[in-house]
Amino acid sequence: MESSALVQALAELIGEDQVSSDPAVLRECSRDYIGFRQYERGDGKFWEPKAACVAWPRNSVEVSSLLAFLNANGADAAPRTGGSCVSLGSEPVEGGVIVDGSRMNELIELNEKDLFVTASCGVSLEYLENYLNNRGWTTGHFPQSLPMAQIGGLVATRSIGQFSTLYGGIEDMVLGLEAVLPDGRIIKIKNVPRRSAGPDLRQIFIGSEGAIGFITQVSLKIFRYAPENRWMGAFGIDTMHKGLDALREIMSAGWHPAVLRLHDPVEMERDFGNIAPEGNCILLVIAEGPKALAAATGEGVKEILKGFGAADLGARPVQRWLIHRNDVCGRLDHFDYYKMGAVADTCEISATWSKIGEIYDAVLERLPQESESLVVVSGHSSHSYTTGTNIYFSFGAMVDKAENARPIYMNIVRVIMEETLKRGGSIAHHHGSGKYRTQWMPQEHGSSYILLEKIKEALDPNRIMNKGVLLKIEE
Repeated sequence: MESSALVQALAELIGEDQVSSDPAVLRECSRDYIGFRQYERGDGKFWEPKAACVAWPRNSVEVSSLLAFLNANGADAAPRTGGSCVSLGSEPVEGGVIVDGSRMNELIELNEKDLFVTASCGVSLEYLENYLNNRGWTTGHFPQSLPMAQIGGLVATRSIGQFSTLYGGIEDMVLGLEAVLPDGRIIKIKNVPRRSAGPDLRQIFIGSEGAIGFITQVSLKIFRYAPENRWMGAFGIDTMHKGLDALREIMSAGWHPAVLRLHDPVEMERDFGNIAPEGNCILLVIAEGPKALAAATGEGVKEILKGFGAADLGARPVQRWLIHRNDVCGRLDHFDYYKMGAVADTCEISATWSKIGEIYDAVLERLPQESESLVVVSGHSSHSYTTGTNIYFSFGAMVDKAENARPIYMNIVRVIMEETLKRGGSIAHHHGSGKYRTQWMPQEHGSSYILLEKIKEALDPNRIMNKGVLLKIEE
């Protein structure tokens, strides 16, 4: 179907005020904050969005009508909500329609007896969190994108928050959900604390990145909100490996602080100055919950760190981090990497304790050798488990012209992917795999990759949903 005919048909289907093909609107709704796009957009002409139009459904019935129409006419759908993506996850690859759920912003129910809140996909996490805080509750979900993110995208990308060591990732918080399949069928997964009635069907959609359906409504667990009970402390530690060993000891001992962040020496100096001896890493700890439990957790962690020779730096570095942890959201549209002649970004991976330090070392050793334009690379661990942790790599490299931004960027990512896969780690910890990691997905999943293919084949046989995520595009 021609673009003009597609736009007209959708306008007739859901209303003219809910469909736009204006180039400025398309550019805004196609925006992705991945590093090389940040550079390319500064060029002013190198990158242009591919979508035919944007459609803003107002409810599940309109999403159903949209997807059924697109499916019947073989037109691609690229789901979107808050627009804070950093992995090309919501950017169309070849025409089609951006289905934007941001106008579906109803807070449906707060159930203070059963401890959950239900919201439409376009509800802002910041709004939801403030609403709950005022009533003594919290989602426990605090991603760096909190000021920008919306509920549907958080679930679709399998998001995680900065307090995950206590509350878990979004997959641990979703009680039930509603989604629309590509053929227009609306399905609901009910709210129950647990059930043993076959596979957990919620997980088909959590982390699906819009590849098999559009998440329209989510029920999230809620927790008591008591920030006044927080225990906070920062610690200097000699080396990254010693810090990783300390994280492992804390987790294996059974402590669950809300925040447990280990920043390497580069990040320690950049973000915290000279508060610790030169060459040290910095470990940030926050424990919360009931006052006695928070205090016991903090003191338990502190005692373990004494055994690793950690220097007690007090609470001030943590307090500073709390104040500034989401600042990047307000600066994303103001970074002019093109004028700076640089490309910069992050890339997060995870692995077991026995391999995570090896991956960190290998990446830091290889990148300067294989990226001549590399300026800086660093890493920190921000989400730990009894079995392992993540490394969130940050990097920056010089770029001479827009057409070189992506190759330079992807060469850096390639090294991180290769070293992670070589040691059995996961190539994506919490930003979703997006479209820029898709080429490595067969290696990531190995013999289980066929399950992704079969799910896609069963639920989206015409392959209209977010082409290019999770699965390689068929030639």
